Amino acid sequence: MARAKVAVLRTKPETVVEDYRRLMKMAGIEEYFDASKTTILKDNISWHFMFPGANTTPWQMEGSILGLHDIGNRDIVCVQNETVVTNAFKGEKLNKFVPVLRHYNIPVLYNFRDEDMKWIVYEPKAKMRVLDKIYPEGFRIPEYFIGKNILHQPTVKCHIYTTTTGAMKNAFGGLLNTRRHYTHSVIHETLCDLLEVQKEIHPGIFCVMDGTTAGCGPGPRTMIPYEKNVILASGDQVAIDAVAAKMMGFDPLSIKYIRTAHESGLGVGDVKEIEIVGDDISGESWNFYVGDNVASRVGVTLWFGPMKWIQKLMFHTPLVYVFIWGSAVYHDMYWYPFVGRPKVDRWLRESQWGRLFDRYERELARRKDEV
Repeated sequence: MARAKVAVLRTKPETVVEDYRRLMKMAGIEEYFDASKTTILKDNISWHFMFPGANTTPWQMEGSILGLHDIGNRDIVCVQNETVVTNAFKGEKLNKFVPVLRHYNIPVLYNFRDEDMKWIVYEPKAKMRVLDKIYPEGFRIPEYFIGKNILHQPTVKCHIYTTTTGAMKNAFGGLLNTRRHYTHSVIHETLCDLLEVQKEIHPGIFCVMDGTTAGCGPGPRTMIPYEKNVILASGDQVAIDAVAAKMMGFDPLSIKYIRTAHESGLGVGDVKEIEIVGDDISGESWNFYVGDNVASRVGVTLWFGPMKWIQKLMFHTPLVYVFIWGSAVYHDMYWYPFVGRPKVDRWLRESQWGRLFDRYERELARRKDEV
């Protein structure tokens, strides 16, 4: 298997945007993208509320845009998706994507709006592991995605269903429609199928991953944020997920989606076969863990546990709205205000990254005035 490359840099608020530009060059962005083609920025909104480690950061967004400008790629569009538990409009505002995108005149499309995206039945050339069974009538993807580069912008964090989440999981919201929760019981195979599809429809795939603040615990929302001051980039979606997993303290090949993708030749999941350029991270092992909470225990029981046999009744019928309502009550009305918000306030007050986030719009305005 060919040796993959992942670039990793340690960073700080004063240099992070320029560090992203340098990082993308080190990872060989120009080798993966045809700069004459449109590039889709696929950010990650795991939670519409701002919570450190959960979502794409504004400096990650800005650094990605400037890194694309550096290779002459200025035809850039941001595409947002929604889930049954996240609001894209609230998320892009609260996480300060809007001022960055406006500053650089990047248009935004929403794949859940009919006026923005037409969804078509897609027939993959590759043999699917599970998607053809989950969607026997054919699964749909946004027609707009075909023939365009895609740049994923996940963060370094844990996930209750997949242990870690990153580049491969970031395609989930963009390429699957609102019935994407049908795939949760076979999520690892689904992520590999989606990478197969991406390789067919995108002329270029690249990822920049933010670990300035990383998320430990039952992610992708209810986590413990830790300041880690690292950023990563790669054109190999499997390799960057593997390196991030290793830094978090997990064995990448023990994580099913990474191991399956590695064994299928979709990328390199064995860290020994990955060329890591930039800063030395050989000693990084953060001892992260997934853990659980009330909501995750319910989900795991129904998707993977002894109640798995009734999941079609629970999730493929209007009963699903009971779980959507329950998730909103638990996460948005209980956990965030009583558990999460104090963590956010402490991060904004005490973390260098929280202070940067707090002043980010002023930083953009200052740079505009200096031009």
